[in-house]
Amino acid sequence: MSGESSATGGLVLRDYQEASLSALREGFAGGHRVQMLYAPTGSGKTESAISLMQATAEKGNRVAMVLDRRVLCDQTSGRLEKYGIDHGVLMAGHWRYRPDRHVQVCSAQTLEARGSFPDLRLLIVDEAHTTRQSTIDFIKNNPRVRVVGLSASPFTKGLGDIYTNVINATTTRALVDTGQLSSLRVFIATPIDMAGAKKVGGEWSAAEATERGIKITGDVVTEWTKKTHEIFGEPRKTIVFSAGVAHGKDLAQGFNAAGHNFISISYKDDDDFKAEVLADFSRADTKITGIIATDILTKGVDQADVCIGISARPFTKSFSSHVQQLGRVMRPHPAKEYSIWLDHSGNYLRFLDQWDELYESGVSALHEGGDEKPKPEPTDKEKEAAKCPKCGGFWPRNADSCPYCGHVHVKRNAVVAVAGVLTELNPSAKKKAPESSESSEYKMAWYQGMVALLRQRGKNDGQAYYLYRAKFGVAPPWKKKSGVITLDVMNYLQQANIAYAKSQKAKGGESPQTMSGGNRV
Repeated sequence: MSGESSATGGLVLRDYQEASLSALREGFAGGHRVQMLYAPTGSGKTESAISLMQATAEKGNRVAMVLDRRVLCDQTSGRLEKYGIDHGVLMAGHWRYRPDRHVQVCSAQTLEARGSFPDLRLLIVDEAHTTRQSTIDFIKNNPRVRVVGLSASPFTKGLGDIYTNVINATTTRALVDTGQLSSLRVFIATPIDMAGAKKVGGEWSAAEATERGIKITGDVVTEWTKKTHEIFGEPRKTIVFSAGVAHGKDLAQGFNAAGHNFISISYKDDDDFKAEVLADFSRADTKITGIIATDILTKGVDQADVCIGISARPFTKSFSSHVQQLGRVMRPHPAKEYSIWLDHSGNYLRFLDQWDELYESGVSALHEGGDEKPKPEPTDKEKEAAKCPKCGGFWPRNADSCPYCGHVHVKRNAVVAVAGVLTELNPSAKKKAPESSESSEYKMAWYQGMVALLRQRGKNDGQAYYLYRAKFGVAPPWKKKSGVITLDVMNYLQQANIAYAKSQKAKGGESPQTMSGGNRV
């Protein structure tokens, strides 16, 4: 959940949501009329916006939230109703057309047609990275209206000319560490070959991407079938981002021929048909295993029980679209421990540096000219080095083993970088059987690996003492120095953080591993 209801149905915000709203108010007080609120997909931007709308209306002022799709207007109206907030929806023929209400939900097309909005005090722009000229003109032509843009990917060109201040609500890592977003297991799959493909406006031609994407339909179906059974033991809900409409239809035929119910939807389909398909897919007992689309699934599809995402639409510069796609599978759900991302587009490696920075730090500034420029294609050697030869999983830089299957690279160079420290590996050690979890060698390596991991993440390395004691039942007798970060060390820290987060949600509950004062690490 991205927001919570009180016992009386009112909206209760999380700490970071409250902090971001306070920062917005400070920004307005400091002279920033038009501000951007960044937060990851699934963090509750809509709930933050609803809180702003409610506070504005309670002061007797008019507020509107503008969205670029009818379905998103309906969803937002439903959220407002859930929290007991009286409002109207400004769209032609809408059953909730109540233009006298202080709170309004409005489609971008309606705002464009109206051209004005009398007595409006605050405008909230959803998906603000998708810039519409009519919305930009409205902002510029109404200097008395305060504006808040909402985005999980504010990287498109021109945003810095509109929004003068950025509020960084939280980061993807923080939400993953606390269990408020699902972690991703990324697999580098058979890629679409875009070498020499024509570009239009800096992006690969949709026609060429579709033609080349169809060539690997069999690989997409085969690799999905293998992973969903290997990891989950059965097919799980999946969304697929295709290279184009024809590619989507071809993928649907391929999945259905293999005995799986996948449905392709596109802008060419009737709106009622698309709404029916998405409503059916959202049910827990749906018979639809997967939905395939090019753009439709990047907005308004917030189904937490989707476990697998397939990227089969290559981008050369659209980092915003890549981030939006990843966010579709990262919502937490009791039925999934993590989400799976099968990358057939090459996007994950193409945007890896940007994604790593966004994941760790969020967004604190809008760069002049935007952050979306064509990316150089990784070499074949770089592509091979980035995936595990055994399971195809993404291999993090400087890791000495695959985080998914534990496979160890046989390195020609016996020196690897670990947490900023060069650690020499003993080549003969690879021939030995794994150390027993009860051996002193294992325990020392585990403790010193945890010290290294905490230091790498900028945490207090003294927490390693409490984590060791929680795991082994005794205090660590080893020297507190950096060691090799192994898979079981990373997994233990992640599970400890998840357990702590869950304990905080339980009324009067205590973390099962108190560590140092019960703090998350």
